[in-house]
Amino acid sequence: MQNTGPHRPAAPDTTATPTHCPYCALQCGMNLTRVDGGTVEVSERADFPVNRGALCGKGRTAAAVLAPGARLTSPLVRSGDGALVPAGWDEALDRIAGNLERTRAEYGADALGVFGGGGLTNEKAYALGKFARVVLGTSQIDYNGRFCMSSAAAAGTRAFGLDRGLPFPLEDIPRTGCVILVGSNPAETMPPSLRYFTELRENGGTLIVVDPRRTRTAEQADLHLAPRPGTDLALALGMLHLVVAEGRVDEAYVEERTSGWEEARAAAMAHWPEYVERITGVSVPELREAVRLFCTPDAAMVLTARGPEQQAKGTDTVGAWINLCLATGRAGRPLSGYGCLTGQGNGQGGREHGQKADQLPGYRRLTDPAARRHVAEVWGVDPDALPGPGRSAYELLDALGTDVRSLLVMGSNPVVSAPRAAHVEERLRSLDFLAVCDVVLSETAELADVVLPVTQWAEETGTTTNLEGRVLLRRRAVTAPDGVRGDLEVLHGLAGRLGVEKGFPTDPEEVFEELRRASAGGPADYSGIDYRRLSEEDGVFWPCPAPPADTGTGTSTSTSTSTSTSTSTSTVPHPGTPRLFLDRFATDDGRARFAPVAHRPSAEEPDAEYPVLLTTGRVVAQYQSGAQTRRVAELNAAAPGPFVELHPRLAARLGAAEGDPLAVVSRRGRAVAPARITTGIRPDTVFMPFHWPGAGRANTLTNPALDPTSRMPEFKVCAVRVETVTS
Repeated sequence: MQNTGPHRPAAPDTTATPTHCPYCALQCGMNLTRVDGGTVEVSERADFPVNRGALCGKGRTAAAVLAPGARLTSPLVRSGDGALVPAGWDEALDRIAGNLERTRAEYGADALGVFGGGGLTNEKAYALGKFARVVLGTSQIDYNGRFCMSSAAAAGTRAFGLDRGLPFPLEDIPRTGCVILVGSNPAETMPPSLRYFTELRENGGTLIVVDPRRTRTAEQADLHLAPRPGTDLALALGMLHLVVAEGRVDEAYVEERTSGWEEARAAAMAHWPEYVERITGVSVPELREAVRLFCTPDAAMVLTARGPEQQAKGTDTVGAWINLCLATGRAGRPLSGYGCLTGQGNGQGGREHGQKADQLPGYRRLTDPAARRHVAEVWGVDPDALPGPGRSAYELLDALGTDVRSLLVMGSNPVVSAPRAAHVEERLRSLDFLAVCDVVLSETAELADVVLPVTQWAEETGTTTNLEGRVLLRRRAVTAPDGVRGDLEVLHGLAGRLGVEKGFPTDPEEVFEELRRASAGGPADYSGIDYRRLSEEDGVFWPCPAPPADTGTGTSTSTSTSTSTSTSTSTVPHPGTPRLFLDRFATDDGRARFAPVAHRPSAEEPDAEYPVLLTTGRVVAQYQSGAQTRRVAELNAAAPGPFVELHPRLAARLGAAEGDPLAVVSRRGRAVAPARITTGIRPDTVFMPFHWPGAGRANTLTNPALDPTSRMPEFKVCAVRVETVTS
């Protein structure tokens, strides 16, 4: 699986192409150059403001996966003897279309499932959602971003009326007074972003890190709070209790710009500091110090990531941290606010344009009649023909082989990334038919009846939207190998075979122009953005409505800001919206909503049989399910495989030494990996990274218990026992 050989396009060109990294949501700027012999080299692009030239190891080695030996270059079909064998494109597409049509004829449209990915470009996410609803007529579409940012999205929408990961640009972080970073380890997940937190401290600001592990990021903090996994909600409520008790509420702000405070205040007052200390393990003096550091400066932020979000109470947990911001007047003001550090490369755009089970393009609700009419008009279909909301990601995977009989997967690897992964693998095997579009032969693709080799980031043009809400243009830099086609070409070919000859162009700019029209007037309005602007600017922040003379709508979103031009009749392009909510929030009355939330236990608490807590996460040298990074020798050398991180006291009880194989067992399965002993983790907790398949697959263990609002599985906490492995 290791390959760092050069990719050799047909026509070497020493001209550097400015583009963006294929990995995390920073979408770091980089240059790609084809040099002598056709080798592709990655170099710094210092002019892009997000990373200012800095690249992590994944970004520096990204071109390695362009090599033919590292990726698929021919369609594969399942032969009579069960093997995947090379085939031509017509045969592969015919086989997919034929099986989808047979399934629909026998079981109905909702027996067809589509599973997308947060790494797909905006154009591909848009086209995939349209394909599912217009061509297949199915409601059964969701994507792996449901496993990443959905709780933060639900909480942000509930509080502010709109979800955009960061409502301000990253450049604001060093200029605020205090940042509380909850369940995030950017030193390993997005290393170029760490400079913003370093600069914050250099400027006299303070950094508070909330994490059960003393991560590389926590080592940089002024204060590290290490709560028991699954208790972030109680921690936030305890801090809000102290804000009230110490007279730190911004009463004028609460009165002028919020609603629901009395109910939220009453809920927080039931979480007194000593009670919270018993739940979380964070001492009362630490709680008081965190409140002091957060409330003393004029401006402050709370940023969350997967730690508090990937819980069965993730929406309420994020809501409690938002309550802390609102009570102290730290939202909708300069250099203040709540934000989510989005994970996947296009995790933001991927959830805006229709590949979620409950959404239409422009972040419109699928149940909104006006939204259905608008999008149906753009698509040229009857609004009543559009299916309603379908199952969320895990529920869709759980229904495979029973209610959902055939599945198309594009840009995802749920065999490794889904919770209760052994069960999900079993459901995938039970399907009547599985087709996978991917760059590499992932663990999910290995189960497929048809595998289609598709272009990747440097071989195609398209847009992504980074964690700031900044829409960016990725440019094609190299020619794809013979035998490889783009995802848009795949959807075009399948749509034609299934009787829809028009509406699925293969040119990404043509798709984006339609996306602009479909998003116009919606919460995520891209109508004022085009490829020309993206080529000339460092990205454009949405919402960015088109001037009224261009679209004829004359309306913007309700997220007016100090830069809004929504009521103007000028044809001057909208500048985009780097900072949201400065004038009003995106709710009907412009007020932010408090959430009256209370602590509750995790879905699975430790007991005599499973006395230890497991939490999961990432390491710096691998990415997501590892399907691509595990094919890069340099990255594998840095992070060759899974491990079990545990405290010396737990290791002593087990009689385990560094490197000894340990079995971690949950109610869902067993994973085995070597011990990594450190005082940087709580004694009641073990940690495993989730990038690997096989015996060390962490998601064999994780709990699919779902948040009732976001439908996020509880990846971040489950009960396990740890055992030594004897030969």
